[in-house]
Amino acid sequence: MARNIQSLERAAAMLRLLAGGERRLGLSEVASALGLAKGTAHGILRTLQAEGFVEQDPASGRYQLGAELLRLGNSYLDVHELRARALVWTDDLARSSGESVYVGVLHQQGVLIMHHVFRPDDSRQVLEVGAMQPLHSTALGKVLSAFDPVAHTEAVDGERTAFTPRTVTTAAGFEELLDLARARGWASDMEETWDGVASVAAPIFDRRRMPVGAVGVTGAVERVCKDGEVRSELVAAVRDCARSVSRDLGAGRF
Repeated sequence: MARNIQSLERAAAMLRLLAGGERRLGLSEVASALGLAKGTAHGILRTLQAEGFVEQDPASGRYQLGAELLRLGNSYLDVHELRARALVWTDDLARSSGESVYVGVLHQQGVLIMHHVFRPDDSRQVLEVGAMQPLHSTALGKVLSAFDPVAHTEAVDGERTAFTPRTVTTAAGFEELLDLARARGWASDMEETWDGVASVAAPIFDRRRMPVGAVGVTGAVERVCKDGEVRSELVAAVRDCARSVSRDLGAGRF
């Protein structure tokens, strides 16, 4: 019978330990909890850190889970499953809102549109599945950046181009937008990417309550907004759609 590799077992136990707490752990705490010598624990932590599975706070020296784990976790959810779960709910959202609906996922420092429902009118429209949108200015991108640590890193480290005079490009201003998105549970784009166009989006979570995508509506600013704010009924409809897709992915009620 094949024997398990002890170093991998210890690394797995270390990741579970870091995942189980709500605070960062120091080297001594990790070593004590797992019954390891400090030198052994430090070697494993250093290796996990090099691979992006663990991060070390530069100020305190304590350890926490790294963003690479989220990237691997997201790959567990097949994009086709996300689209399949979203089909009915996004059709309903387009019908009730009267606007185009998009579902996007993080991909190569941007938002990949993996599902698009046309606005339910007779206007001429172009299917945008496969198109890329920026993280820092679109509603879909802001939602992903607010709730997905990997997307946040990509947006903060990447170039924030000013597409219109309304685009927020400073690091401090962008972080304020993300804080607002987290507090609200949704994000908006009011002519920050395209003149005359506004959108609102909310995050989609999977069975592990991990962010796996975002859904939103996009349309002319005079239809999406009222008195300088996104119409409250549109916000509610988008959030309901996101919750419904999330529940179908096993996230449960929230």
